[in-house]
Amino acid sequence: MNLLDCKQASRIISQSLDRTLTLRERLLLKLHLLICAYCKHFSQQLQTLRVAVKRVASSIESDHTIEMPHTAKTRIADLIESTIQTNRS
Repeated sequence: MNLLDCKQASRIISQSLDRTLTLRERLLLKLHLLICAYCKHFSQQLQTLRVAVKRVASSIESDHTIEMPHTAKTRIADLIESTIQTNRS
């Protein structure tokens, strides 16, 4: 089992936001994060960003003072869906 380099680790860290990692990927990443403070910090930063984006999205969704035309909502939802589908491919 070869250890990951930082480029591989950062790619897997990013992918972990969009999909479940394989057992092998999780183990290799954990090993890498034990020895690499830079990648560990990068992983923590991505998790912090993810939480912040979810909070902002939740805040916006629950704010009934924000008005948006239905066509705009549909266009945004379609764009998000197509981006998600593209990233999964």
